[in-house]
Amino acid sequence: MSDPAPTRPPAHMTGWEIMQAVARGDIPGAPIAKVMNMTGFELRAQGHVIFAGAPTRNHYNPIGTVHGGWAATLLDSCMGCAVHTTLPAGKAYTTLTLEIKYVKAMTEKTGEVFAEGKVIQAGSRQATVEGFLRGPDGVLYAHGTSTCMIFGA
Repeated sequence: MSDPAPTRPPAHMTGWEIMQAVARGDIPGAPIAKVMNMTGFELRAQGHVIFAGAPTRNHYNPIGTVHGGWAATLLDSCMGCAVHTTLPAGKAYTTLTLEIKYVKAMTEKTGEVFAEGKVIQAGSRQATVEGFLRGPDGVLYAHGTSTCMIFGA
């Protein structure tokens, strides 16, 4: 088995350039994507990212539905990457707050869902972002907000 640790991207690249390189496969994506069964992502614009994922029985809680942590992870990932696309070279981010509202339960029969992250405001020290988790038919499963701290890498 190979080491799942991602390669650190070059410091001279902007967040937008890094995310484009990941999309092309030039830089490996985050290892958690495999565990969470994230099936793809799309860069709509700087500050606007869509992730796709399909919950499986491996993501179930004891009551037979997808664990809320799965939805939270998909939303946290897409919102964080939306922030990442706004960063200048040499900057990084981390999630400071994450608030998720669950609207509808998911099962493996839900199929692929889409997490959309849009930056609300990006400054030099922090950014705020919102996210929505929907099915292909537009059904809302969860939504949330996040605040990310911006710092020098």
